[in-house]
Amino acid sequence: MAESVTIARPYAEAAYRVAKEAGAQGTWSQRLQKLALIAQDGDMASVMGNPQLSAEQIANLVISLCEDNDPVLGNFVRTLAENRRLALLPEISRLFDLAKSQEEGIKEAVVHSAFPIDDTQVKALVQELEARFGTKLTARVEIDASLIGGVRVTVGDQVLDASVRGKLDAMAVALNN
Repeated sequence: MAESVTIARPYAEAAYRVAKEAGAQGTWSQRLQKLALIAQDGDMASVMGNPQLSAEQIANLVISLCEDNDPVLGNFVRTLAENRRLALLPEISRLFDLAKSQEEGIKEAVVHSAFPIDDTQVKALVQELEARFGTKLTARVEIDASLIGGVRVTVGDQVLDASVRGKLDAMAVALNN
């Protein structure tokens, strides 16, 4: 995980610089999300790993699936293909969106929940968290059954633990003291 972030970061930063110079951060965000979905496809992953295909062939396939005729995006995809980095597109997209959010003053809240949360619940939770943390937030929900119930929210280096597991751990510490 950490290695893929380290490798993906320069590509995400380069894409962000290009997008910012063109004033097209939103467009590039959508493009990278689409490319990330293409890269995550199982069949596409096997094509990207096929040593019988050249980097140019793989890049052309990805570009054709993206259905975007922007030459700058095409060069970006070709560079990734030449360096065998197309599998990093999901991480590149995430890092790009993170840079975009930071520039806009928006932080990411990672909500760990014991059970799936619907969109209405996420919106209500985000409103409460924005008031608590005093900043605009976007939420990413991850399921963690070990929490038993409730949620644990991470915003930057701050953690708000309202999970059953967190309360049980706090009670155990209190009883041992």
